[in-house]
Amino acid sequence: MTTADSPYRPTMSQRAAATTTMAALVFGAICVSTVPAAADFRLCNNTSSRVGIALGYKDAEGWTTEGWWNVSSRSCETLLRGTLVARYYYIYALDYDRGGEWSGQAFMCSRDKEFTIRGTENCLARGFDRTGFFEVDTGEQRSWTVQLTETNQQNPKGLPGLPAPGGLPGLPNAPGVSGVPSAPPPGNKQ
Repeated sequence: MTTADSPYRPTMSQRAAATTTMAALVFGAICVSTVPAAADFRLCNNTSSRVGIALGYKDAEGWTTEGWWNVSSRSCETLLRGTLVARYYYIYALDYDRGGEWSGQAFMCSRDKEFTIRGTENCLARGFDRTGFFEVDTGEQRSWTVQLTETNQQNPKGLPGLPAPGGLPGLPNAPGVSGVPSAPPPGNKQ
């Protein structure tokens, strides 16, 4: 029991228990802080339309194109999970609601239905479409987010928006497309 005149002095076993508890909390905080951040390749649709996304990339097995991710207006999706394995990725996007596309001069294979296609050669002879993708240079970052924007919007890098659908295609570092290193929470492939 303590009185106003005598300060509380914990016993040796109480001090040992408090020290053990504090050490456990510090160790837990260190463990939590060393967990690596998520590293993914994401795309954010900052337009008022739904968009369809196809992705091309080169991994240890060669070139692959995949599609389609359906990205709702003003939302983001994770296209690839984990640390990026390449510097360059390629995207083709369709505006489902107003028509138009974001495309480029890197031709790869695609098709109208969901797909995963190995290789970029002889697309037509193999029964696929030959589609122009635009290049995304991630600068060898661990994670990256691509932003698709409309004509009247400004993206985070201050670039003007993409010409109205049906207009000029979006090209690397061109209006309507920007990218930034990131590690946001993962999305879903639909």
